[in-house]
Amino acid sequence: MSVRVLVAHGDRELAGVARADESWWAAACRIAMTVHGDPVAVDLSGEDKRFAIDHDLKVTIRPMTRGDLPDVTRWRQAEHVHRWWVADGHPTADNVAAQYVPDIDGLTPTRIWVSEVNGRSVGFVQDYRIGDYPEYAVHGPDPDAIGADYAIGEEKWCGRGIGTRVMWAWLLKSRHRFPEATTYFAAPDHRNEPSLRLLDKLGFTRGVWFDERNADGSSTTVVGCTFDVRRVLG
Repeated sequence: MSVRVLVAHGDRELAGVARADESWWAAACRIAMTVHGDPVAVDLSGEDKRFAIDHDLKVTIRPMTRGDLPDVTRWRQAEHVHRWWVADGHPTADNVAAQYVPDIDGLTPTRIWVSEVNGRSVGFVQDYRIGDYPEYAVHGPDPDAIGADYAIGEEKWCGRGIGTRVMWAWLLKSRHRFPEATTYFAAPDHRNEPSLRLLDKLGFTRGVWFDERNADGSSTTVVGCTFDVRRVLG
């Protein structure tokens, strides 16, 4: 079955079909090869795979530093973030530092990134090899899959499609950091429909629901979502 790929650029929409051996992103790049800039996923959840090229919006991720901790503390304390990260404990400055400094310093398997929009920090992404956390790996599709958690901390950027672009930037970086990985994995709270919808738009597939044990002994029901690297990115 052929897959139709669309690339929006200003008032134009370029259209084509992904070849049998071609990823959706490779098809988008080929279709838009006469346009300056790389296509970014907008919505890959439907029959038509939609990308866009926007020269006015630059979304990137960079390694988190200790200098970012005040922003991270503020983001974690924001209601729209805290409700989904409550299992990580009360986000005081000391608790946030205790949680993230080992990751920043490279003392754990987790790497953590700050997302930026046009040079301004707006949130964070953390990633890890699923198999490095055995208690979590039993729920994942593959111990070599790369897991990710994410948050848009600046509330003014929520609901504007920035989360999709942030995670697309992470996907492209991860493709080079983990060239052998064929699957990425994320597991949002089953009540967090905006997060689940974000993953849908990136080409993730919703899968099994499972209970994730929290540090305080409680549990949260999450939805395991998988991303086929070869199908989407090549």
